Amino acid sequence: MTKKNEDAITHCLDRRDVLKLGAAAAAGIVVGRIDATAGESTSMQAENRAPAGSMPTRNLGKTGFRVGIFSLGGQAAIEQPDNEKIAVPLLQRAIELGINYIDTSARYGGEARWSEKYIGQVMKERRSQVFLATKSHDRTRDGSLKLLETSLKLLQTDHVDLWQIHAISVMEDVDQAFGAGGALKAFLEARDQKLVRFLGVTGHTDPEVLMEAIRRFAFDTILMTLNPADPHHLSFKKDLLPLAVERQMGIIGMKIPSRGRLLSSWTPPPVEQQRGSIKATSPGTLTMREVMRYALTLPVSTVIIGCDSIAQLEENVAIARDFTPLTASQLADIEKRAVPVARQALFYRRWDA
Repeated sequence: MTKKNEDAITHCLDRRDVLKLGAAAAAGIVVGRIDATAGESTSMQAENRAPAGSMPTRNLGKTGFRVGIFSLGGQAAIEQPDNEKIAVPLLQRAIELGINYIDTSARYGGEARWSEKYIGQVMKERRSQVFLATKSHDRTRDGSLKLLETSLKLLQTDHVDLWQIHAISVMEDVDQAFGAGGALKAFLEARDQKLVRFLGVTGHTDPEVLMEAIRRFAFDTILMTLNPADPHHLSFKKDLLPLAVERQMGIIGMKIPSRGRLLSSWTPPPVEQQRGSIKATSPGTLTMREVMRYALTLPVSTVIIGCDSIAQLEENVAIARDFTPLTASQLADIEKRAVPVARQALFYRRWDA
């Protein structure tokens, strides 16, 4: 890790967190480049050899896996019904471009679980090339095991690399998942049976809830929302991110462009067509390059973004390949420019605080 990269990343956190981050960086947890000797392939691990000219990689926490800094999310085109002609070629192209981490969920694509279906069509031939992640939104042991059984069938694999407790939002979610008969029991059983290799947790809503979850159990990874609007309401960057760094977790950033709401190129749909209580009434204020560089300057392992087309996919891969960290002043400027659209960009946060 270069001194330039370390300085840029540490400046984006509060001064009190610099020592924690420095220790993580020194251990190779936070940032890394392509390592030609990393990760020999086995039947239980994705191949980890990067082709020449591919994007930088970083350690996925303590898993031993080197993940490309841009990864593919299983939403957008990949969760749309009857969209195989777009979704499957997009997945194939992602792997050709060196993407080695694909994220999905039992919830993506509705009851039909289109996202897992499309990904499974590709995994039946290219499973060894991908670190595959999915999720359970059920808070019970039995419900989660049923979801996993179907996930494995749809994904056409005998295991997933990462299984995540999905969308922990309130303390009641934590209590139920960790209680008697809760989802955590299913996760531990699945790991013991080698149906999953690593365990993670995800959330969008409240940093305190996720902090409580990772204090109660040593998850391998955390999937959290991180973008330039984040500091302006219930910030995940302020306390949750340093705690995850301290615990040497694999840190995966999501909602990078906030479903387009941060982008100046985005046109809001009519208000009556928008779901949820927080409506978007104007385009964003930033570019895709700015929001990706912002997130990648933070101490994350990778960022996941869903794509609507191969053109979007290729644009994001190009940004990742050319990535250089932002300075502290550049980070602050981008955060300031996000203020006018912060509320619409943080539509997934709890707004009663």
